[in-house]
Amino acid sequence: MQFIFSPDWFLGNDVLIEGFSFLVLATFFFLCWKYYKLSKNKNMLYLGTGFFLIALAQLATICTKLVLYYDTSFIQQIGQMVVTYHVVKSVDIFYQLGFFFNKFLTLIGLYMIYRLPDKKKFSKDFLLAFYFIIISAAASANINFIFHITVLVLLVMIIQNYLDVYRKNKSKNTLMLIIAFSALAFAHFIFTFSHLPLFFVAGNIIELLSFVLLLVLIIRIFRAEYKTKTIRKK
Repeated sequence: MQFIFSPDWFLGNDVLIEGFSFLVLATFFFLCWKYYKLSKNKNMLYLGTGFFLIALAQLATICTKLVLYYDTSFIQQIGQMVVTYHVVKSVDIFYQLGFFFNKFLTLIGLYMIYRLPDKKKFSKDFLLAFYFIIISAAASANINFIFHITVLVLLVMIIQNYLDVYRKNKSKNTLMLIIAFSALAFAHFIFTFSHLPLFFVAGNIIELLSFVLLLVLIIRIFRAEYKTKTIRKK
């Protein structure tokens, strides 16, 4: 028996939002890779890779929820919670693995992004961080808010890094990146109250908006670099 906090009218819509988020993040990675090919800027490639890991995390959630929503014996509504009874134990294992990989890949992706601005090398402390990421992802299987708090802490550190960068370069693109990360942090703050169904819905929508903002940003950067390369060739 598993609990999913979601209004009955939102069931399935969350999968659509996460599917669109996956496409946005996959496109973001593709454009980062194209930008890297143009500019040889490794930081942009690493940033894209970090978000590609988050895209894979979204894909893991989508696959898991499809099983939960459509491959079960029956779904009974009790208050604001949907209690899903699984046909076989293997589905329960799939549920646990699916959401574990969602959390694990998200945390690894964010940690990779956190390491970027100051060009920190992946030293021995990475093993320690990797250990705590696994612990956090595993522990949050039963206590979900632990995951969102961990994501929130990582995002605050990422925002602080890019604020330092912005103070030096005053770039509008850096500011836009800070706004996108701030929106994502706000979404995960709301997710800490996801036992309240409307907070769950609001968190999904704000998270999607932050990803769209990131996509707009990379399109702006890619277009600017492409124009610069075209002018140089002339």
